[in-house]
Amino acid sequence: MSLISGHLPYTAMITQSTKTPSNARTAADTQKGAPRRLALPVACCLLAVAVIAAGWWWSARAQPKRVDLPITALSVTAAVPRQVEWPSSLQASGIVAPWQEAVISSQSTGLRIATLNVAVGDVVKAGQLLARFDTATLLAARAELSAGLAKAQAAASQADTNRGRALRVQIAGAMSDQEVQRYVTEAVTAKTQIAVARAQLDANRLQLRQAEILAPDDGLISAQSATLGAVANSGQELFRLVRQGRLEWRGEFGPEQIARIAVGQQVKLRLPDGSAAMARVRQIAPLLDARSRLGLVYADIDPGSLLRGGMYVDGAVALPASHALVVPASSVVVRDGRSTVFRLLGSGGQSKVRAQQVVVGRRVGADVEILEPLAVGERIVAQGAGLLADGDTVLVKSTPTGAVVGLQLIPRGPR
Repeated sequence: MSLISGHLPYTAMITQSTKTPSNARTAADTQKGAPRRLALPVACCLLAVAVIAAGWWWSARAQPKRVDLPITALSVTAAVPRQVEWPSSLQASGIVAPWQEAVISSQSTGLRIATLNVAVGDVVKAGQLLARFDTATLLAARAELSAGLAKAQAAASQADTNRGRALRVQIAGAMSDQEVQRYVTEAVTAKTQIAVARAQLDANRLQLRQAEILAPDDGLISAQSATLGAVANSGQELFRLVRQGRLEWRGEFGPEQIARIAVGQQVKLRLPDGSAAMARVRQIAPLLDARSRLGLVYADIDPGSLLRGGMYVDGAVALPASHALVVPASSVVVRDGRSTVFRLLGSGGQSKVRAQQVVVGRRVGADVEILEPLAVGERIVAQGAGLLADGDTVLVKSTPTGAVVGLQLIPRGPR
């Protein structure tokens, strides 16, 4: 036991001495392996950078060099604004209506329409018979009234005789004043009955005349509500008559326009079928509509036109000719609702253009009026303006109006 105990320290010492060198080698190996583990990621990164650099160099080498190509410039023609005398007009719309429309009504009550002599669209003369009522009842009443008049005349004659006799007897004193006054009153009353009978007979004659419906003026039958066999009442409409067949155009104008219109000016009306009719201003309304702020201009339409009442047509009131600064219509380009022309900045064949907004006015034929702000004598693009932009370079060609505009190459200058 002691022996073993005596060797234990030695064994432990040997074990300790054996373990110490092994641990030392392990630490040394760890220190040597660390650089090796770091070298591999670094090498991979360097390789990736090299590949990317090689690809960029190869793509840059394979890319073709940029070649400056010639630019295209539009060949255009030039125009100069000019002063001309242009006729002026005021445009408006309005309804076509009868100049005067007569309403023909019944003046009798309880009479049946016996005859109708006209229809809608007929042209009639003043006094022409349009319709007739049945007058059998009125004729019977006239016979009765005539008899009543004769009876009243006989009674008046008898009363007058009695009055004369009473006056003579009164002188002799054989009749009192009261009796004489009674005979005198009866004579006066009898004469009054004659007047009443005559008035009734005159009224009957008037009813007989009113049983015939006559045209009040020359004109055109525009409406008919009378029906054969119908019993009409007093005041009931039977016909409508366009007096003298005259139609008028009632144009609606603003206050600024009305101030430039005068009586007697000509008006050109456009019909729906494209044809035209002429009219002349007859009257200008003194007041404007409170809601629309428009005033009416009444123009008599010349006879023989194809216009009909109720049409709504456009019209132009002719005004005296006025000065106008005009350019070709092809030189005005409308973009985004704005009118633009292109001014030529140079005087030679090659020039730059500058876009300028303008205000346009009237248009006549192939020309359009420029209200502002273009000056007389300033060169602008006439043909080819629709393809231009501000700052473009163009070639100005002396081609006739309407020539085909082409493209021409202009070498690009040094950059």
